[in-house]
Amino acid sequence: MPNVYAVIMAGGVGARFWPRSREKSPKQLLEILGKETMIVSTVKRLDSVIDQQNILIVTNKVQKTQIIKQLPHLPSDNIIVEPFGRNTAPCIGLAAKFIHRNDPDAVMVALPADHIIGDIDEFHRVLRLAIWVAYESGKLITVGIHPTRPETGYGYIQYKDVDDGKNPYFSRGIYTVKTFAEKPNEETAKKFLESGEFVWNSGMFIWRVDTILKEIQRSLPEMYEELNKIDVAVGTDKYNQTLELSYKIIRGISIDYGVMEKAKEVLVIRGNFGWSDVGSWDEVYRLTGKDDNGNSITGKAMIQNTKNTMIHSQNKFVAAINVEDLIIIDTDDALLVCKLGKSQDVKEVVDYLKRKQMNEYL
Repeated sequence: MPNVYAVIMAGGVGARFWPRSREKSPKQLLEILGKETMIVSTVKRLDSVIDQQNILIVTNKVQKTQIIKQLPHLPSDNIIVEPFGRNTAPCIGLAAKFIHRNDPDAVMVALPADHIIGDIDEFHRVLRLAIWVAYESGKLITVGIHPTRPETGYGYIQYKDVDDGKNPYFSRGIYTVKTFAEKPNEETAKKFLESGEFVWNSGMFIWRVDTILKEIQRSLPEMYEELNKIDVAVGTDKYNQTLELSYKIIRGISIDYGVMEKAKEVLVIRGNFGWSDVGSWDEVYRLTGKDDNGNSITGKAMIQNTKNTMIHSQNKFVAAINVEDLIIIDTDDALLVCKLGKSQDVKEVVDYLKRKQMNEYL
């Protein structure tokens, strides 16, 4: 088997988790669920599958110090800093170039830093199988999550659920992708679920490092050219300048749109290991314990005639009387009150603060 590297994408700001998630302390660096930060949990769950020396973190300048503090056992050279965010395709391409310099035959596992996994053993089984198939086949592999509800906050993947004789891994639970679908409305999500041909797009990818670089070169040639310039500058005094100049030229695009949807053949392995991307306060509410009236309380609070409400207060006392279906998040300098089921719209608050240049709240 080849050497296996993990690339953990940790440059986001978690806008849907405002006001707790900020630029300097984004979602992945917070204790959202449990007593560990999300990035610490992400690194820990790779134990026994990927050597810690082979775990790379891609982040930004603002978050680097906190990541080093939270992951002191990770070699500092394993933290790759982007000058500014350009979505997942440049992030993955940059990390792939770093890996390829040292180990061109390696397999690369790309993971977000802010997911929750309930069944670690099953996650390891899926990961090991995907690594083996990626190395043997040279194909792009993604992990699709068995859907449990008509979720409108996730992208979907349609796959071939009948063996056509062209996929030698079908019997192992690895399927050929038909198409990628964007986040649907509720009616479309219900149809996806009823068809039995769709899984949620987890944003987890497994491939040989030479394979993904060839696919980037084929689908995003301008980006590949800039990545080559950066690669040449690694280890020289021109690296930082070259990195910044190239990132100003590189077009921001996701790996899904930029590469996966254009690739000739992509495989998906179904995952059923208690996954959540914890993408909003609604998802936190869904995952946390509740009282008999459906209330989830963190911090000091009094509730009266209140139902289906989440309260999270770090320091202040919160009283909620005769309300229902609310999300209330209080921090030292900001308060969020949102209708339950609408927390995907919290990102609009962050957009507003940026437009008004109210940077002290970002």
